[in-house]
Amino acid sequence: MRKTSLPISELLRQLESFYGKQEPCWPTDPYLFLVWWHCGYPASDTACTRGWESLNREIGVEPHQLLAATPTDLTRALKPGGMVPELRAMRLKEIAARVADDFGGDLRAALAGPIAQARNALKEFPNIADPGADRILLFAGIAPVAAVPSNCPHVVVRVQHGQEHKNYGVTYREAQQAIEAEIPEKLDARARAYLLLKRHGQDLCKRTKPKCWQCPVSSSCAFFAGSRRGGRSVAANGRVR
Repeated sequence: MRKTSLPISELLRQLESFYGKQEPCWPTDPYLFLVWWHCGYPASDTACTRGWESLNREIGVEPHQLLAATPTDLTRALKPGGMVPELRAMRLKEIAARVADDFGGDLRAALAGPIAQARNALKEFPNIADPGADRILLFAGIAPVAAVPSNCPHVVVRVQHGQEHKNYGVTYREAQQAIEAEIPEKLDARARAYLLLKRHGQDLCKRTKPKCWQCPVSSSCAFFAGSRRGGRSVAANGRVR
């Protein structure tokens, strides 16, 4: 499908006008983010925040506090965050032990070297792949990487090109390349892009059943235009027909 003329800078301007300025609701310190990320499952801002608040209240989040807690107490503290609290309790002890033993309790300092080295260090932690590592590096202020929200890389691809690829990895790389090409390599610019694309992907441009009839950029969206040219429309239930 032919690329639209809407640059990402204009996409972000329209999204910010619609949603307002966005701020991260998660801890930006690398170690604390790893703890927060395992406080909820399935991981979401809401679930992780519930578990995070309970963990802070019941036990604490510093490595020595997590290591001193019994598995039973840690599991109980994590239950408000959702499923498999026993597994998440085990993961938190693993994270705390690695930060304490391998990084002297200071994970941020260990990430100050080359980006590839920092990314690999983060990927040694449970449930952290490239998208999570890039998110941590960006919001910790370590490097202005072109991080893309892992659960909605389709937003940029849909708006500029139409339907996203069936292969998640291809869609993710295309979105990341677009951000690298169009968004200045600055921490604030790329964090703003991440937050606005994440909000739009979660609220309206959902992976399934997108709410195109409410979208502030539908008039410039290749996905929406393609559905109309093909004799289809996106109904109020989100289905393309």
